[in-house]
Amino acid sequence: MMALRSMLFGALFFPWSTLCSIFVPLSLVFPRPVMQSIVLVWGVGVRFLLRWAVGLKWRVEGLENVPPGPCVIAAKHQSAWDTMVFHVLLPDPVYVVKKELTRIPFWGWGFYKAGCVVVDRKAGAKALKHLVEGVKVALGRGSQVVIFPEGTRTAPDQRVDYHPGIAAIYRDTNVPVVPVALDSGLFWGRMAPIKYPGEITIKFMEPINPGMDRREFMTLLQDRVEGESAKLMAEKRARYPFLPAPNPDFAAPVENG
Repeated sequence: MMALRSMLFGALFFPWSTLCSIFVPLSLVFPRPVMQSIVLVWGVGVRFLLRWAVGLKWRVEGLENVPPGPCVIAAKHQSAWDTMVFHVLLPDPVYVVKKELTRIPFWGWGFYKAGCVVVDRKAGAKALKHLVEGVKVALGRGSQVVIFPEGTRTAPDQRVDYHPGIAAIYRDTNVPVVPVALDSGLFWGRMAPIKYPGEITIKFMEPINPGMDRREFMTLLQDRVEGESAKLMAEKRARYPFLPAPNPDFAAPVENG
């Protein structure tokens, strides 16, 4: 049954995404909020499809921890779900995205129009400078900048070192960083054919205010995000026994450098 429901979701998700993408070129001649609205409508539609086809809903905790005005959202990244949820929850989210994503037909233009911070990971030190400059521009508009410090989607239970970009942003922008934990990968995993029913939890934690040194900040951020995500996943596995079991290959802790 789960396989059939997952197939149904896929059969609806791709046409829905294609339909929304048709409006992206049209948005290029309009102000930026039009593109933001297209992404919002897409995200709301995906939320409906997940609930109707898969039986998957979500729960939000701690949204009051997001300060008014510009800030940085540093989130765990386990699933494609993570890429649309912030448009539904935040007033003006701007994502940090890798340049490869801008090659997606139509949507690639949309990343630029929406004001996303596009990073070429092959550019070395220049990429870090461009990242910080782009984030400053977005914050100057009053946006909430969403960054995934792991740099890519990871499997549930997998822990990797956080990229130095988040430390540079914290140091140079002087705005709060809000850690975000989630358990989306248990239900909609990377490259996983099955979408599981249940309830994803996304948790916004207390902001980390400016002023810490790099090592202290990175340790606190990673401990909060990884620790709380692990708790959420343990709770969900206890509630939904059909979810994937912990992977012993990912049990080792990570050192912050």
